[in-house]
Amino acid sequence: MAEAILIIDDSATVRKKIIETLRVSNLFDRYLEAEDGIEGFKILGNFRVDLILCDLEMPRMDGFKFLSLCNSQENLKNIPIILLSAHGQDEMKIRGLEQGAVDFVTKPFTAGELLARVKIQQKIKRLQDELRRSNEQLKELSNTDFLTGLYNRRFIMEVLELEFQRMRRKKGYLSLIILDIDHFKRVNDIYGHPQGDQVLISLAEILQADLRPYDIAARFGGEEFIVLLPETRLAQGFETAERLRKKVAAAKFSPPLENLAITISLGLASSPEMPIDSIHDLIKEADDALYRAKENGRNRVGTMIDMGPKDIASS
Repeated sequence: MAEAILIIDDSATVRKKIIETLRVSNLFDRYLEAEDGIEGFKILGNFRVDLILCDLEMPRMDGFKFLSLCNSQENLKNIPIILLSAHGQDEMKIRGLEQGAVDFVTKPFTAGELLARVKIQQKIKRLQDELRRSNEQLKELSNTDFLTGLYNRRFIMEVLELEFQRMRRKKGYLSLIILDIDHFKRVNDIYGHPQGDQVLISLAEILQADLRPYDIAARFGGEEFIVLLPETRLAQGFETAERLRKKVAAAKFSPPLENLAITISLGLASSPEMPIDSIHDLIKEADDALYRAKENGRNRVGTMIDMGPKDIASS
């Protein structure tokens, strides 16, 4: 990825000297310039920057104010800032470092010193970026079911608690679907576990493709899945569950599963339309509704509230 540096100094001569010094070592692909902090901040809104060299004494917005502004923006906090100043007093250096600068260079500087300090910060930035990427990947892996790519049980339980509290706080609605594949053991027995895994993956893809961006699907365990529907009443949740049921029943598989047809049973619960006081109550209501759907013949949506003629499998 191309790297860019932003040089903020009210002296065009200083900016030119810095660029000439750094270009000798091919440290960056793009060199951006600004006369003061205000112009520099505008540039940061339009370009990705990996390192900033910023003078302390400038008109309109000096280096300290620029530092403070960058620290207030989440997307800018990780950009290293090296301060430049013609005054090398210790108190100014300490103040700059305390406010978030990573280093301090006194003007006039030598080419060797500037190159060394920039190279160090450039290396640190690369290592920090790599560490953040690794941490994000680890976090994603810890939240994701390895087979289906959906969220896992641990993550959905955390989100469910947050959504339940938000629903109560805002006096909104929350629906939950628990579903599993009817007679899934037969699939494994006839076709083998690898092909059974492909069925689970296909079901996960149907869930992901059919839900709204803010709905959340997760693998709850085995062939059981859970779908969280924020701001959704019971009737709307039923429509979503019925739509999923029909899409799964119509799903086609590649060889050697070309003759396989699967169905799912679904249990639906909703709050506050049901007497539910916790996420555990919500899960139990949905689980009981799933059991009801199975008892009534499978391949249907069950609820613990009478939905009239809807609470049966559609033709």
